[in-house]
Formats: sequence, C-alpha cells, structure tokens
Amino acid sequence: MTTSNLPATVGVLGGGRMGAGIAHAFLINGSDVLVVERDEASAEAARERVESAAAKSIERGAVDGNLDEMVSRLAVTVDYNDFADRQLVVEAVPEDWDLKVTSLRGIEERLADDAYLASNTSSLSVNGLARELKRPQNFLGLHFFNPVPASTLIEVVLGEQTTPDLAQAAKRWVEALGKTAVVVNDAPGFASSRLGVAIALEAMRMVEEGVASAADIDAAMVLGYKHPTGPLRTTDIVGLDVRLGIAEYLHSTLGDRFAPPQILKDKVARGELGRKSGKGFFDWTE
Repeated sequence: MTTSNLPATVGVLGGGRMGAGIAHAFLINGSDVLVVERDEASAEAARERVESAAAKSIERGAVDGNLDEMVSRLAVTVDYNDFADRQLVVEAVPEDWDLKVTSLRGIEERLADDAYLASNTSSLSVNGLARELKRPQNFLGLHFFNPVPASTLIEVVLGEQTTPDLAQAAKRWVEALGKTAVVVNDAPGFASSRLGVAIALEAMRMVEEGVASAADIDAAMVLGYKHPTGPLRTTDIVGLDVRLGIAEYLHSTLGDRFAPPQILKDKVARGELGRKSGKGFFDWTE
C-alpha cells in the first residue's frame, strides 16, 4: 500500500472519460496505475486523457508533484495479462451486462487470490455480477461520478459476500482520494442513480407535456433546491443513451415509475445523445 492507504498497484479496464478519470485519481495520489484498453488507438487516447488531466491538476495547484514522475507510474496496454500484479482493478467499461460479466471474469482469472476487483457500474446489480465470479468476497462496486476530478463522491456498493475488511478498505481508499464515501447495500440503482434518474425522468416528462422549457425546469432545481446542475443538463453530460439504458434496467426491476419517456427514446434514436453528440436537451455546439 502507499502511504496514503491506497493500493500501491491499481488497474483500470477502460480508458474512456470515466476510466481515465479513475486512473487519474489514483495516479495523482501515489499509486502505480495500469490502464488496459481494447486496441492500440484506444490505448493511446487513454494515455493522452490521463496525462492531460494530471498536467491540469498540477497547473491548477490541486496536487503537488512532478508530471514526469507521475507519468512514470502510468502504463497503458491492450493486454489483460498485465493485470496480474495489481492489488486492485476497477472495471470501467460501458453499462452493458454481458460486457461487464465478460470483462470482470477476464480480469479475475489473471489476479492473485488476495487481489480486489471493483466495478464502476452505476446501476447494475453488484450481487448479480458477484455471482458470475469465483471470488465474490473480494468484489464490490466503486461508483465514481463524472467528471471524476471535480466530483467529491464515490458510492461504495457492498454485495452480500463482500468482506468487512474490503468494505473498510474501500472507505479508506475513497478518503485517500480526497472524496467522500456513501456506503450502500446492493439494490437497483443504488442510492445515487435511483434518485438522480427518478428526477431526470420526471423532468423529461415535464418537457414532453409542455410544462416548461428544459432551461426553466433546470433553473427551478438549481435556484430553488440548490442543485449544482439541473437534471436535464446533467442528463446531457452523462449521455442520453446512458440514461436510457439505466432507466430501462430500473424499469425492469422496479416497475413503471422508471419507464423511459418517449422523448428520451426519440432523442436517442435520432442520435441526440447530449454533450458528446452536440445536442440533447440543450445545444452544446455553441
């Protein structure tokens, strides 16, 4: 372990916006970090994301350190076998059940018996994923929030077989990353996604019904309830396709209160996915 109670060696599967953010968080706090991607082009893009984020953290004075030293502790590859020496690996692939299971199994079979494995899932059942693994006692959910550098929250999701030692270790890791842990037992949507999606879906229905504009609905929550960002702008940042996937899962497990509104389905079908596509409930091209 590092002096900051973090694992000395950390792996991250997936180097997109979220995976790179997770890698950056561990890197700037002292861990040796390995990111594994699906191909060389994705690996190079992941390296650039993590290095750029580290450089910005130093420039802003958010962290003390030397960029060259930090970069020397970062490795990016396309080989699952490189996870073999990691004390902790965080899976950060897209929110698809089959992909998550395949990825977690592939990681686990390469880890030491006493290594820990975590999923960054925002809604899928941690118990269900654990049942697909050989060492469920060494597995839990670590739900980071986007953008990781700016977020102060990590949801620690405990499965039925997660050991008390791992649960305590996870809380120490979160504290060492400079964030706050919210500990929840596994349930559909956990705490954050369940509440966040419920508000967002109702906001979408209000747009659909002509109650108010997206901007005014968001302003009501920002100014009236002190939310830092309104539910519809947050949906644009997260991605409408991601929100739809989570809503469909919650609908299947919790019932009609999480049924995705038609406006959300239509926007995703048109490719209006939010910030990443330039348009969602707001215009991001300006």
